[in-house]
Amino acid sequence: MQARKPIARPAGQTSAAGTGPGPAGPPGKSAGAGLLRGTGGVLTAAAGALLGIAGFLGTFLRPTSDDWCMAWKTRDMGVLGVTSDFYLTQNGRITNAFLSGVVYSHGMLGPQVLSTVLIIALGLGLYLLAREMLGALDVRAPLAVLAPAVLVVEALLFLGGTRTYQMLWAPAAISHILPSVLGIWALLAAIRAARSPRRRPRQAALVGALVTGFAIGTLSEPFLAVSGVTAATAALLTLPRLPLALRLARTWYPFTWSTLYCAGLTAGLAVLYTSPGAAWRRAQRPPREFSARRLARDWVHIWDTILSQWAYLGAAAAGVLLGLALTLTSSQPQPPVTRRRGLPQPAARLLLILPIPVLILSSLAVAHGLRLGYGGNGWTYARTWTSFLIPYLATLTLYGALLGHWVGQRAHTPDKPRLPRAAALLAGTFTLAALAALIPAAQQLTSQTVTRALRWDAQDARIRDEVTEGAGSVTYGAMPIGSLAEPYFSRQEGKDWVAPCTAKYYQVQQIHKP
Repeated sequence: MQARKPIARPAGQTSAAGTGPGPAGPPGKSAGAGLLRGTGGVLTAAAGALLGIAGFLGTFLRPTSDDWCMAWKTRDMGVLGVTSDFYLTQNGRITNAFLSGVVYSHGMLGPQVLSTVLIIALGLGLYLLAREMLGALDVRAPLAVLAPAVLVVEALLFLGGTRTYQMLWAPAAISHILPSVLGIWALLAAIRAARSPRRRPRQAALVGALVTGFAIGTLSEPFLAVSGVTAATAALLTLPRLPLALRLARTWYPFTWSTLYCAGLTAGLAVLYTSPGAAWRRAQRPPREFSARRLARDWVHIWDTILSQWAYLGAAAAGVLLGLALTLTSSQPQPPVTRRRGLPQPAARLLLILPIPVLILSSLAVAHGLRLGYGGNGWTYARTWTSFLIPYLATLTLYGALLGHWVGQRAHTPDKPRLPRAAALLAGTFTLAALAALIPAAQQLTSQTVTRALRWDAQDARIRDEVTEGAGSVTYGAMPIGSLAEPYFSRQEGKDWVAPCTAKYYQVQQIHKP
């Protein structure tokens, strides 16, 4: 009998006897994946520890500035009463008031856990959104690299700026972090509905776009501007009747969703602007004449401050690691954005360039709104920058991923995908250095927050004892933190709005200095 010829096996497949390269694939790919997993593990631990500190410090938040007013109003008026008060006498932000009332419904418990809730919701939303976008391009990113990239972005967001305490402070978080969370999850719901073969999920997503837009329109003017510019751009780009070279959508669903979101923003802004509360606020600060030169100056000041924070570049370095990881999962030596079936090259190039002009227009809109609302020093209200800092950090990560993928492709061959170790080590080291640069800010935040909490608790106990004994006037020593207002912050009569709220918080007629 003739000897049977051995059966040819694909590369990387083991024989029955267990010989051959094994399921791990080529040695270069296995070693590269191991390096990325190890680097990702270190970055996950470092960024996760920083975010854990931020969430833990939320439990040491004590009333200051707007807290005093929101706490007593929610206690005495209820959630709907606070909402009505904002509409009639404050600023017209009814969604902001409603959510603030919910957060303060149990005193300071809500504000103390809010930062942890937002860190989890934002991180999970960013991770799922990034995975959806990569999936739309037929690219699968390893969890070991995509998750640390998201955590690095979050750590930089919460601890990389000039107002770290205000990132945890509930009024700022509700106005400038929560809107981004709502927008991201609304977009995820729209993407999920688009996959459904039934019409009802899409119809629900379209209604959700209108409702979300209205809610954000009465929640946060800065994010209204940022998301409005982004959604309007998306609506223009997803018109199915665009020339074939620029066509990004084949159905009317993306255009309709974006348009309804913009319609909701417009309706919300109209309700806010025409409210008695907004009219009262405008009367306190009459509108200034528009000046392009002053707006440009404010915008330059904002970006000069942001770009001076070199740690933000850690997001780009984390993106490089992500791009290198995509090289190992890629089967074709071409940029991932061009691998989507039916996506023309001009449209792909447009998508790569578009984040920059959208970011510029968004930040200009925020700078203009700050000048209108707060005058010449409005640009210094750094907590409002969060609305475009999240897209900024995401853009850095995107371009870093493209750079990493390009570098990886230089060493890529179809049979032996390899990882440039020098690039991976350099990117990982720089990302870790960027996270290390946040440690002083975390230490200072910890010291200030914990010290103030201990002092505040001691004073609070004394004041409550005096109130129990029937005191109608108590001594309160101001404890400023995070560049926020405390009682006696202004010597001008009638300007100190914090002291009356503090007195009502303690249910006394007045407070006075020690």
